[in-house]
Amino acid sequence: MSSRYAHIAFSPAAVERQRESGSFTIYGSKLDHPDAGPMEFDSRAQGFVTSVDSFFLSTVTYDGWPYIQHRGGPRGFLHVLGPNRIGFADLPGNQQFVTLGNLETNNRVSLFVVDYPTRTRLKIYGRAHVVDADADPALLQQLLEVPGGIMSAKAQRSIVIDVEAFDWNCARNITPRYDKERMDESLALARRPLQEQIDSLQADVARLAAENEALRARVSNNE
Repeated sequence: MSSRYAHIAFSPAAVERQRESGSFTIYGSKLDHPDAGPMEFDSRAQGFVTSVDSFFLSTVTYDGWPYIQHRGGPRGFLHVLGPNRIGFADLPGNQQFVTLGNLETNNRVSLFVVDYPTRTRLKIYGRAHVVDADADPALLQQLLEVPGGIMSAKAQRSIVIDVEAFDWNCARNITPRYDKERMDESLALARRPLQEQIDSLQADVARLAAENEALRARVSNNE
């Protein structure tokens, strides 16, 4: 497994804490391996990021303060553009432009991607680049496309992130939450055996009704 995430995330102070707590063998020991450079998404990571409908994006202000922003859209709004590149359309917001302003002075970002029903989370480090619509209209059009069609929001730019590293986190303390779509899917799965039983019983009723009608006809003809 790549040591890139460890080389980015684990400071000397963090490593010392790991030694004290006994977790160094699991985490900090990865620093014994050379930094292999940017990681590439495997199929699991690709499928995960393209399935979510939101994530949290962290940037840093010009004087070093962290800033976190929620980004959301239809499932599939976060696109995989290459082995270690992702992107999304910058949908209209409150026009504070804090994230965009931060990226002008420091393009380092961190993404926290969570799927609450499955209690799965993925942490991503990367470098973000803002691409105005006029500079690459085809890219923006691509990022506006989602499985259900094309987003109607009038985005003016694309944000492309070159992934440096990623790491799957444990499910601890993630409370499962379900949106209407997931609830409908779960209910449909739960109801499927019952619906199959109902369909079978209805077919039996129809068959018996037909047999009964045929029997009535024969009795009537014999009278």
